[in-house]
Amino acid sequence: MRYAKIPSSLFINNRKNFSDKMESNSIAILTSNDVMPNNADDVMGFTQNNDLFYLTGIDQEESILLLYPDAALPENREILFVKETSDVIKIWEGDKLTKEQAFEVSGIKNVKWIQDFELTLQYMAFEADTFYLGHNEHKKTLTTDINTQQDRMISFCKEKYPLHNFKRAAKITRDLRQIKSEEEIALMQQAANISIGSFERVLKTIQPGMKEYELEAELTYELTRKGGKRHAFMPIVASGANACALHYNTNDSVCMDGDMVLMDFGVCYANYNSDTTRCFPVNGKFSKRQKEVYNAVLYCLKEGSKLIKPGVIPADYEKQMATLVEEQLIKLGLLKFKDIKNQDPDNPLYKKYFMHGTAHHIGLDVHDVGLYTRPFEVGMVVTCEPGIYITEEGIGCRLENDYLIIENGTKNLTTEMPIEISEIEAIMRA
Repeated sequence: MRYAKIPSSLFINNRKNFSDKMESNSIAILTSNDVMPNNADDVMGFTQNNDLFYLTGIDQEESILLLYPDAALPENREILFVKETSDVIKIWEGDKLTKEQAFEVSGIKNVKWIQDFELTLQYMAFEADTFYLGHNEHKKTLTTDINTQQDRMISFCKEKYPLHNFKRAAKITRDLRQIKSEEEIALMQQAANISIGSFERVLKTIQPGMKEYELEAELTYELTRKGGKRHAFMPIVASGANACALHYNTNDSVCMDGDMVLMDFGVCYANYNSDTTRCFPVNGKFSKRQKEVYNAVLYCLKEGSKLIKPGVIPADYEKQMATLVEEQLIKLGLLKFKDIKNQDPDNPLYKKYFMHGTAHHIGLDVHDVGLYTRPFEVGMVVTCEPGIYITEEGIGCRLENDYLIIENGTKNLTTEMPIEISEIEAIMRA
């Protein structure tokens, strides 16, 4: 593993919290993700099912967790199934987890080979009444038409045990994963720390005439050097007018003298993520207009992050953030107060320049699971990312930090990442 060993106590506690929310006499089954094919005999990099990782710490394909808290035999209350290795697998792919290693990672004493799963389940299934099965329930999921390991497990259980009750494991993990433990916060802080170093490296490297992907390469180098697993998402390195496309990530344009770069990027460390955005001038010096727009967005970030508190409903927060941005748009001369006063409330004028939400949960997923009807609570980690995009001027600016919600407000996990104009220009001059 690229990351330091995570205490198995984290996963033991997560499983206890999950089991406490299960109905009596029920079995939960969580599966790993598939290794996805690319072309010919190539495959994409493996990414673990985050619910399985949350409950076990196992970061390997072909793994299954079975929980049966009411099982008569104590050893059957938690069973982990992992891939059995062989000399051939070891030669071609390297080491896989032994049963002993799987126990050390997860804290699960009863570890079996995955080929024993079906028979093991059959011995217990008819004593249980209900199955909790995993599925990707994120509202923006892109996997609805893909036959995943989770889909195959659902089909298998419903075909073999059609008279059982079936419930959603994701409904439980969705509630639990929103509140981060101390161990999880430490991992997210490490992801953020790597992001900070990556940004500073870019500031010291950029020169007019460089391609956007050269800056992406600097991010990649630094996160890899510091033990990051991968980019948290495809980084956005958008210079000039490219920054007005919210999810631009082709990163193939030339960074021109006089333009500003918007860089939205994150680091995945131990499967936990950071998500930050910064803007900076290609030539090291903000123009007058760039400063005006940048300071307007920075004001919204500073004031908007103060609105994130325990008990606040996300929708109410977003309305207040929109008001902050609207006020800055008037100061920038982009909107007029009289027009806003007479605007269609269902189609507010600010959306021409500011068209996205600013707070999302972050954790094992960059856009982490959870309901936005749930008020903010202590232990949640959310982003704050206001932006202003002026297509006609070729200026797009977004600034984003990651905030841990605490009793009296927030703690900025990315506070060490340079954000003041004076800081950025000083680093670029050095």
